[in-house]
Amino acid sequence: MSAKKPCESSGYVLGRAGDFAHASVSQTMESCGQCSSGLLRATIEENGRTYEVSKPCPRTQLVKRADLFNAMHLPGVLANATFATFQSSKPEQAKALRLAQDFAFRYPQGTGFVLSGPVGTGKTHLLASTLKHLTLELGIRCSYVEISLLYSQIRRGFNEGKSGGEIIGPLSQVEVLAIDEIGKGRGSAFEMETLDELIARRYNAGRATLFATNYSVQSAEARQGGYIDPGEAIAASKESRFLSDRVGARIYSRLSEMCAFVEFPKETSDMRRIKFETRGSAGK
Repeated sequence: MSAKKPCESSGYVLGRAGDFAHASVSQTMESCGQCSSGLLRATIEENGRTYEVSKPCPRTQLVKRADLFNAMHLPGVLANATFATFQSSKPEQAKALRLAQDFAFRYPQGTGFVLSGPVGTGKTHLLASTLKHLTLELGIRCSYVEISLLYSQIRRGFNEGKSGGEIIGPLSQVEVLAIDEIGKGRGSAFEMETLDELIARRYNAGRATLFATNYSVQSAEARQGGYIDPGEAIAASKESRFLSDRVGARIYSRLSEMCAFVEFPKETSDMRRIKFETRGSAGK
């Protein structure tokens, strides 16, 4: 019988569990047989004497980090998203990749970021890659939320007797939060109040937040040459293609302080469509 490999030689197995991405320790890790209590025995030498000490088992650490990854409820389609598999065709995409890597590799230094651009250009891929590194490599508690699904979750909560604050509370306290599709929605008072409360809590606590949006991050001032009244912004939000209109001046101002902005050009390729067309051509 071959000797079992030590825990250090193993890692994670990534896949899907229902709708969400799922991480577990590898089979080698599960059956390594190095410990039974979550602790390993080791010897150290100090001042000419040898001591036997206990140290955490690497498997225990990996299991905890896998649990953090699973608790994010990252979409299953992004289970294997990494920085290495991100594809860029525009300088702005390459800039966004560097920004996301810098945030992940230098954490907790740096600020959050907002990625703006057309659908299928890799914005959510970079959010997922960042969160994956933070949870699996650093053991940081993170969360991912798609904003329209959050609104739906809160509405369902109302029917169960829950308040919006009960659902927003954990998201406001998590160390790093990624909000996808910010600006999406009907622009109702409920949606604006929900988003304002969540971002205000994180802003006041100084917690890092990452965003992705299909709406332009060009500022209202740059477009209009002056200040836009919040009431006018809300009235225009249903039709506007600009994030500052969709979320209002108060939220946009906070995003400007919390994050660095990167916007992909309108002509940036939709990688999902390219993959579909490539598969279709290969099948002919």
